[in-house]
Amino acid sequence: MLRGKTALVTGASRGIGRAIALRLAENGAGVAVVYAGNEAAARETCEKARGYGVKAQAFRCDVSDFIQTKALVKDVIEAFGGLDILINNAGIVRDGLVLSMKEEDFDRVIGTNLKGAFNMIKHTYQHFMRQRGGRIINISSVAGIAGNAGQANYASAKAGVIGLTKTVARELASRGVTCNAIAPGFIETDMTSKLPGNVKEAALHAIPMKRMGAPEDVAKLAVFLSGEGAAYITGEVIRVDGGLSM
Repeated sequence: MLRGKTALVTGASRGIGRAIALRLAENGAGVAVVYAGNEAAARETCEKARGYGVKAQAFRCDVSDFIQTKALVKDVIEAFGGLDILINNAGIVRDGLVLSMKEEDFDRVIGTNLKGAFNMIKHTYQHFMRQRGGRIINISSVAGIAGNAGQANYASAKAGVIGLTKTVARELASRGVTCNAIAPGFIETDMTSKLPGNVKEAALHAIPMKRMGAPEDVAKLAVFLSGEGAAYITGEVIRVDGGLSM
């Protein structure tokens, strides 16, 4: 399905990012596995990806850093001979009510979750324009659609990702480049595993399907949006939340 394509996935050492990278590899795409700090996990993701017979290489980068992301894109294109798919998945949380939230926690989440996506798009923009084709997929969240108490920083960043997605979709549509967002709900990852039991119970009660999603639920959609079947879909925000926000 994606044989001969190259994908760059940020935050790909674990969770949703890893699931996306491996699903892309399973469908024939070479993958640049971008990580912030866990090199061992990133290398493990690469090893699993290579098991599908594709090229996989790990790259360390702080996506909130404009200069680092510029160098990253250059290195990936040189290493793989091109780039066709960009998955902006890297994200962090620093939860707290607005009353008690520290300025640095707000800034860090915005820096990684929103500015990080902008940085990656900024530095791949001309490449996609020149080749008159490409897929950009941004991982947002249902929190960016409905908000979430205790997550002013996270929800603001993810809402910003939606605005960024729609703007980039409009700017690049005439060049054959699509830009879409996926808005996951409660997905079983390291991030959600740290939630208190009562919070998880309340979440399950609110989800019509009565279960949390798996990273693969998001990954399957990311692969579809990366392929030819989604060539006429752009500017969309697709929820993967078991009906939570309908």
